Amino acid sequence: MVAAIQRARQDLLGLVRETPAWQWQGHRLAALGPANATVWLKLELFQHTGSFKPRGCLLAMQALTPEARAQGVVAVSAGNHGMAVAYAARALGTTAVVAMPSTADPARIAAVRALGAEVVLEPDIAAAFARAAALRDASGRSLVHPFEGEAQALGTATLGFEFLRQTGQLDALFVAIGGGGLAAGVACAVKQFQPRCRVFGVEPVGADSMHRSFAAGSPQRIERVTTIADSLGAPMALPYSYGLCRRFVDELVLVDDDAICRAMALLFADGKLAVEPAGAASTAAMLQLRERLAGQRIGVVVCGANVAPAVFADCLRRGSAELP
Repeated sequence: MVAAIQRARQDLLGLVRETPAWQWQGHRLAALGPANATVWLKLELFQHTGSFKPRGCLLAMQALTPEARAQGVVAVSAGNHGMAVAYAARALGTTAVVAMPSTADPARIAAVRALGAEVVLEPDIAAAFARAAALRDASGRSLVHPFEGEAQALGTATLGFEFLRQTGQLDALFVAIGGGGLAAGVACAVKQFQPRCRVFGVEPVGADSMHRSFAAGSPQRIERVTTIADSLGAPMALPYSYGLCRRFVDELVLVDDDAICRAMALLFADGKLAVEPAGAASTAAMLQLRERLAGQRIGVVVCGANVAPAVFADCLRRGSAELP
């Protein structure tokens, strides 16, 4: 796996940014976070399109035959994945169609179009998945899955490897889980290079498919998604990403929407970072487990920042009351 991660890094040269790792220091973090800890943030919100997603999308498209790549790709997304697919298609000289729910943030829909993809709107995310599959079958385009598969895991593994190279030895690392592709790759990389680092996978209370899957011993679906962190709202876990998470993630943590809003407010107040709810979930989990983390070297993946201004403002109002 180490060799595969190194190859993936080479394949992504010039196409993705090596995003910064930033040591977080501030009086609010000192008051609310783990005592005497060193906290590093992996600022993947500064990646192309504002999230970690381009890494896996580029690798998935690079793996296509020249003929398949020329035929184009199709995807389903509520935002971040669609932007990444559009960016990757443009970077690799092909075309993309993205099926999106009509309830998606209008700014995200506009961003997917601005990056050159055709957008097809459906009533909800389930209908968008069905439309993407139909488009694949009818047009011959290749489906770029939002989180499942080797390419997605290798892409996020490059993020994990970069983070460790930037920070040195960590005792704990927090990474968000939606479908599981981000956590799968990051956790796999961490355990290859720093096996004693404890990896915490973080889910919102209203989108806990990986918690249910761990409990059942197999990938599970959830009936509905009810969280402000819509980018973590995958309705199911799937075998490849589930298998890597089950093997390499040490512990799962649930955070509620109030905790996510508090983390967003803290990141903005102390770090001047305007992140989306999904991008603050890992910080929320670190704060929740602060008593266990005293004196440790901690890594936190800040996975994205695509949020409408009105939503961001509402989250700040909701989360700021408890800040020192």
